[in-house]
Amino acid sequence: MKKLFGMIIFVAFVLVLGACSSDSSGEGDSGESDSGKEELTAWAWNINVPVLEMAAEKFEEENPDFKLNVVEMGTSDVYSKLTTGLQAGGKGLPDIVLVEDDRFQGYINTFPDAFANLSEMGFDEQKSKFPDYKTELLTKDGAMYGFPFDGGPTGVFYRRDIFNEAGVTPEDIKTWDDFIEAGKTIKDKTGKDMIGLDLNGDDGLYRMMLTQQGTFYFDDEGEVNLASDESKKAMEITKELKDAGIVKNTVGWDPWISAMTEGDVATAPSGAWLYGSITQQGKDTSGKWGVFKLPAFEEGGNRASNLGGSNYVIMSASDQKEKAYDFMEYFSTTNEVQVEAMEGGLFPSLNTVYDNEIFKQEVEFFDNQKIWEMFAGEMENIPAVNYTGDYAVAKDEAVKAQSKIVNGTPIEEALENAVKTLKNRTQ
Repeated sequence: MKKLFGMIIFVAFVLVLGACSSDSSGEGDSGESDSGKEELTAWAWNINVPVLEMAAEKFEEENPDFKLNVVEMGTSDVYSKLTTGLQAGGKGLPDIVLVEDDRFQGYINTFPDAFANLSEMGFDEQKSKFPDYKTELLTKDGAMYGFPFDGGPTGVFYRRDIFNEAGVTPEDIKTWDDFIEAGKTIKDKTGKDMIGLDLNGDDGLYRMMLTQQGTFYFDDEGEVNLASDESKKAMEITKELKDAGIVKNTVGWDPWISAMTEGDVATAPSGAWLYGSITQQGKDTSGKWGVFKLPAFEEGGNRASNLGGSNYVIMSASDQKEKAYDFMEYFSTTNEVQVEAMEGGLFPSLNTVYDNEIFKQEVEFFDNQKIWEMFAGEMENIPAVNYTGDYAVAKDEAVKAQSKIVNGTPIEEALENAVKTLKNRTQ
């Protein structure tokens, strides 16, 4: 059983994040609006805000007594204020809050009574409309506590122009060994690196490889899993990429995006959401892109994984839970709303929307490839993993281990040491 220390770490982490953020737009309790209606309040960030506002306007057309105030603030501010409010028993919290996949379990485990039980309110009838990895994530003791929203199905975004120059075809890349060999060919023929990685600061590739093997930093029972066979395999691939001389050191988000859009690297394994950054920051590269499935560890193995994603929760402290539920059920299960979200750059996890024409369209920026059809076909095959409430601490230790491994420490030694340190920090 996790000790109280693990909970303290989780709480402290989100508070520190909040202290470092400067993108706060204030709070927003429920209350009476200027129109005299009882107003619901939701906290969200970035491109989620206009999607919520659009859905609220449509919902209000059929529900004239409904009004939603969407308060936009930075991600870390949301978590900081949410944690503070939960510690105060719900004081100052809104009715609805956006929570990312990797944060949800930390909150539900630390504050188990803070969120509305959606199963008791009828949401189990909607479960079949979402992939298992989402509904399992949002379930505790057999009940669901979150509305699934966007997902992060993965793929390898690649530069067609670089692949063509090197004579490499993505259809031939079926395994991670194939990926490394293709990278060597590309480097030899074009001088370009295969991939950009921040090996000393982030472990996104490692996390994707863990998930595709059906595990994570912790196993299904919540035990530290960093020294597992799956973890060793993922670190071996990372080290082989580095040793092959096909990794460009990209420290931070902007250098990573620039390396792709400027043609310094040939690929970027990532979530479907990367589409938005590529098309916005690489507008002059239209037609030069493609996407193929994440390589498997062995031919015929699983090629589906996830990176990113979020969900909405209703706070137990809300005095308008039923009204919030009605809106969020509409929001999360209405095809029209989810298509709007899709067009805003958020990949929906609602499976009934995948028959929409947008998922069958050829995308000009990607040389008329039907990339959304590929991502949609992956959703049901994404394994569910256990983030636990110690996700942030475990990520810190995983990044440290990765840095040591690519700089010469034997894989087994680095991972075993990471296990010991992580246990000391969380148990």
